[in-house]
Amino acid sequence: MTNKTYEPVTPHKVAFVGLGVMGYPMAGHLARAGHHVTVFNRTIKKAERWVDEYGGNFAGTPREAAAGAQIVFCCVGNDDDLRSVVLGADGAFAGMANDAVFVDNTTASAAIARELHGEARKRGLHFVDAPVSGGQAGAVNGMLTVMCGGDAAAFERIQPVAMAYAKAVTLIGPSGAGQLAKMVNQLCIAGLVQGLSEGINFGLAAGLDMKLVLQVIGKGAAQSWQMDNRGTTMVDDKFDFGFAVDWMRKDLGLCLDEARRNGAPLPVAALVDQFYADVQAMGGGRWDTSSLIRRLRHKK
Repeated sequence: MTNKTYEPVTPHKVAFVGLGVMGYPMAGHLARAGHHVTVFNRTIKKAERWVDEYGGNFAGTPREAAAGAQIVFCCVGNDDDLRSVVLGADGAFAGMANDAVFVDNTTASAAIARELHGEARKRGLHFVDAPVSGGQAGAVNGMLTVMCGGDAAAFERIQPVAMAYAKAVTLIGPSGAGQLAKMVNQLCIAGLVQGLSEGINFGLAAGLDMKLVLQVIGKGAAQSWQMDNRGTTMVDDKFDFGFAVDWMRKDLGLCLDEARRNGAPLPVAALVDQFYADVQAMGGGRWDTSSLIRRLRHKK
């Protein structure tokens, strides 16, 4: 955990469901910012380790974790995981007090966001879809970008609290808009990383000093976060960090499904998705997404 400076905010009683590579440090920032945090994780040992590190409490079910919380945060894997921790007798909704807010940081479908938003309203609760961008480093450093969908009043309540793990928390629009904005984010990244992979591979094949080339073109119109943070590691053929290919394929699947509904053509994204399938077949499911360059090197 880095030495992030937290803005003063009234301490809240919160819960955090899901202590994966993102959720674990995100919940930690909430605790460090002065909030009273109860966590739930399917693997109890990880919840116990989190409490040892940050204090607070852990619960045996999402329902127990959510009991009495003003805000319940969640970061799990996919739509099915989300339903499993939200709905049912042991789900978070069953334990939440009237008027409490559920904030879903999972990257999931817009459809599940709208479904759970509707279910929350039936129960006198609030639901904000709030996927994040910034990867594991952003979570550890408390510098995530959070894209939110939901009702303005609920958003205004959670925004200052969520800033504990973020550099920006923005309401994009109604329920589902946060998830749709995250899809735009992933679509832009997918095409960019493929272009960066082709450029670096081309330069290496041409015998250029690609680290020098990246320094030069990084000061011009080709500059990007991916170039700044992944360019040299791509040259060095290092991919044991960052946002995993398996996760990117899940996200691109959400994009392609949504595009089939709204009619937006995604020719590049569909192609890059298949390129990532090639990387998975090479054993790179847990490699960083910049490993797209690997399949070009192996095509020689």
